[in-house]
Amino acid sequence: MKVALLGYGKMGQIIERFALERGHEVVLKISADNLDDLNKANLSKADVAIDFSAPDAAIGNIYACFEANLPIVVGTTGWYGQLQEVKNECLSSNNTLLYGSNFSIGVNIFFHVNKVLAKLMSNFPAYDVQVEEIHHTQKLDSPSGTAMTIAEGIIEELDGKTEWVNELVGSPFEDVIKKEQVLIESHRIENVPGTHTVVYSSEVDDIELKHTAHSRAGFALGAIVAAEWLQNKQGFYNIADIFNFK
Repeated sequence: MKVALLGYGKMGQIIERFALERGHEVVLKISADNLDDLNKANLSKADVAIDFSAPDAAIGNIYACFEANLPIVVGTTGWYGQLQEVKNECLSSNNTLLYGSNFSIGVNIFFHVNKVLAKLMSNFPAYDVQVEEIHHTQKLDSPSGTAMTIAEGIIEELDGKTEWVNELVGSPFEDVIKKEQVLIESHRIENVPGTHTVVYSSEVDDIELKHTAHSRAGFALGAIVAAEWLQNKQGFYNIADIFNFK
């Protein structure tokens, strides 16, 4: 494939390495230093775009790819408030987009196990649940898209939970957590690739489900695998569509 990288920070550079190792060619690299190069002519040279930019840049990148009829894989989070609008535009313009809050294979296994556990825990109301996420201080959005996906999986399967609420540790937080809410506790610590933990607590014990990333490599490889999967497809997809969990 000929790949356009939209966002050429740490993640973009690791994605480039995996792309080259798997026999692909990177034909465009967009960073804050060359935004003028993000145009239809340059995008038309690629077979697929991979976006790991920033929340305030993602929407513009997506629509630029739609204008160029270029399939795009979006790993950036923080723009999901416009998800339905983007989906509608993607489908109405016959374009192709695959998005995900996390492209790591291990995390997607975690997402599935999280939902299985939540369904099981509906039988045990003595336990309450919360989500904890730890990321590096450069991460701009809070909570992480991964934590949101985890919380939404819990809400989907666990009786009595209807919404999530986020607390960024170190910032003022005065809300009282209601019984129907799932608390996401967000931490920002230097040089941490990402840790997500689901904790079910009762008076007598705790049950923890945890995923710890050792580096960004798992996310980068997953993005390339997603781009490969997207070839010759049209429509609007989520990273979960790649996996066939039973």
